[in-house]
Amino acid sequence: WKRKGYWTSLKAISLGKSLSTGNSKSFFVQQNK
Repeated sequence: WKRKGYWTSLKAISLGKSLSTGNSKSFFVQQNK
């Protein structure tokens, strides 16, 4: 199981969605909490 790579790809997809919707700032805020 390469769970780290799995979660990394998930975060990358989430980041891409956030960027496309203009919510990159809120995304980083949630990650840092």
